[in-house]
Amino acid sequence: MNAIRAFIAIELPKVTRDALADVQARLSQQAPSGSVRWVKPDNVHLTLKFLGQVPVAQLDTITLALRRAIGGIRVFPFDVMNAGCFPDSIRPRVIWVGVDEPTGALHALERAIEAATAPLGYPTESRTFQPHLTLGRTARDVKPGDLHRLGEVVKHMKVGLLGHVHADEIVLFQSELGSGGSVYTSLARLPLAR
Repeated sequence: MNAIRAFIAIELPKVTRDALADVQARLSQQAPSGSVRWVKPDNVHLTLKFLGQVPVAQLDTITLALRRAIGGIRVFPFDVMNAGCFPDSIRPRVIWVGVDEPTGALHALERAIEAATAPLGYPTESRTFQPHLTLGRTARDVKPGDLHRLGEVVKHMKVGLLGHVHADEIVLFQSELGSGGSVYTSLARLPLAR
């Protein structure tokens, strides 16, 4: 069966990706050497649903289901601000910048996507949706002392408001893993209601 890795996300404007690159640069200067595998700034996006392996023959069905699901969801803004770690700064595994959208529109969009993709064989995420922008992941072989120092660096890094993003579409992306990192290709762009 011909399948691809795919996910659904909100793409970020260049000005926001540039601001995130600045935060990455500041963090990488202070983080223990080799402790983090940084995401390329052009690849940073707001993931709404990771689908995993998707049969190519199902892409049109997924696109149609998504188009129907988001039909009533209007364009909305969100703020990109602050930084943190998952699961926490004591055991950092993922370094992120936060997303603030107080009206509930972003969560409604995520729920609509979950509801549209679950009947197609993509189980609903068991964890609560925590919108964030992944800047990096800790290296597999990082020493405990370096992990602790990394958590402290992130915890004390002052990251204020980095920008406002106007969410006006979702994108179905293909993700191809390569030696230089992941390569993302847009398969479908689905506009939100205006």
